[in-house]
Amino acid sequence: MSDTSPYQQSSAPSGDYPGKTLGIVGLVLAIILPLIGLIISIVASSQSKKAGYSNGIAKAGIIVGAILVALGIIVSIIYGVALGAALSNVNG
Repeated sequence: MSDTSPYQQSSAPSGDYPGKTLGIVGLVLAIILPLIGLIISIVASSQSKKAGYSNGIAKAGIIVGAILVALGIIVSIIYGVALGAALSNVNG
């Protein structure tokens, strides 16, 4: 008779490494909510680096998040300048 039960969990590695799932979440959030996705991707990349793994998905999340945050800042500045110019024309 074998000591293994059909309900016993195996201890085989699943192929996951620290930060993998968080990297995927960070990339998705970087597209939807860039600042939050950027922060989560940085955390995922840090976790993977500490464990000795390369996390390309987290790096992609960092890149996408940084670009979209920068674009958001630029668009906000342009919108603010345009709104200020429009309001100054109305009042003056």
